[in-house]
Amino acid sequence: MVSIEGSFKFHKDDSIVIGCSAGPDSMALVDMLLKIREKYRLNLIVAHVNHNLRDQSVQEENYLRDYCQKNNIMFECMLITEYGDDNFHNEARNIRYDFFEKVVRKYQANYLMTAHHGDDLIETVLMRITRGSNLNGYSGFKKIVDMDGYQIVRPLLSYTKQELEDYDKNHHIMYYVDDSNSKDKYTRNRYRKYILPFLKEEDPHVHLKYLKFSTVLSEANQFIECERDKAIKKVIHNDILNISDFKELNSFIQKEVLYYMMNEYYQDDLILINDKHIELLLNLIYSNRANAFVNLPNEVVATKTYQELELKKITTEITTYEIEISKYVELPNQHVIEQLEEVAGNGNDICRLLSSEISLPLTVRTRRFGDRMALKGNGTKKIKDIFIDKKVKLGERDLWPVVVDAKGVVVWLPGLKKSKYDKKKTEKYDIILRYS
Repeated sequence: MVSIEGSFKFHKDDSIVIGCSAGPDSMALVDMLLKIREKYRLNLIVAHVNHNLRDQSVQEENYLRDYCQKNNIMFECMLITEYGDDNFHNEARNIRYDFFEKVVRKYQANYLMTAHHGDDLIETVLMRITRGSNLNGYSGFKKIVDMDGYQIVRPLLSYTKQELEDYDKNHHIMYYVDDSNSKDKYTRNRYRKYILPFLKEEDPHVHLKYLKFSTVLSEANQFIECERDKAIKKVIHNDILNISDFKELNSFIQKEVLYYMMNEYYQDDLILINDKHIELLLNLIYSNRANAFVNLPNEVVATKTYQELELKKITTEITTYEIEISKYVELPNQHVIEQLEEVAGNGNDICRLLSSEISLPLTVRTRRFGDRMALKGNGTKKIKDIFIDKKVKLGERDLWPVVVDAKGVVVWLPGLKKSKYDKKKTEKYDIILRYS
């Protein structure tokens, strides 16, 4: 007998957001919660995402809206108007869970419940084994996930999809079927159509074996995470990995540390990353190149700068600029250049110039290919080489300010190096610039 009470401990006055698609699984979940609502005085909220990809999407939304109104359930819905990611399923999933969390916050709910079942778990485990992952990834997904102030709960993992469809039939529950779930072009569908029937033929209760497998791996992973966390304290500071310390770690723990760093950007969606990405990071770390980077999924880039490794999300921020210097200039790298009447310092953050030796006006811009600066004494030096000498991180170089005169002559590399045009305090000058 399918029952939700045996799979989760409910409390009086629990507030529960239900992620509902109007499909057979989620409609069964909503009905089960309705049947115990009065007993536990549950506050139920249905959250639905209209993916706006099929004509049937409008019918599903309207059906759910009417269903909730008839059953006195709060209904929250969002419509996706456009997609920008090449990986549709990943983007749709991220949009759904962002929306679900907003609903959870709005109603101050204790739980977000989804209708993932045993078949879903088998598919996820097999897909991750095929792609490659770590123990956390191989375990599929957890029944209960602690979030910030609430829990994601998947109370139907001990049931199969067929059992949930039988439940709907026995209780006369209407639901909608998404035709795309049968198309072979989607990886998960191929596992569902061709692998699961074979496994169920071998053992009708195979989903319970996979649930145990998932639980055992999760428990083992908890122990490993304790060891990993000890290592993290030694090798990661301010989200930057110290490569020298990292190389002293056990090779297995090294990989766990890298998965930990990537988890900040992929959260529970480990299907996006696999062994290939770990190997990319390890090759980057152990390469002889002082400055290098690799691209990861979803516009994340890993940058190596000497003995440091950092992961960052690629943004559409400014990468080039050219600004005429006035009394006060705010720069895209969060610094400023200001013109002063007098200043006491004489470091690389201060530049004194004589206007008769250069061409005005002065401009601050980003570096350009072939930029060189005339140094005090003799000769010139490439801006690129100055960056290398000063160990400027690869990710900071593109926005680093370069001060040039009207003829394009580099007169100052703020904070790093002065040119031959810089004057000592005892010499004649009429321009003072400070970088801060």
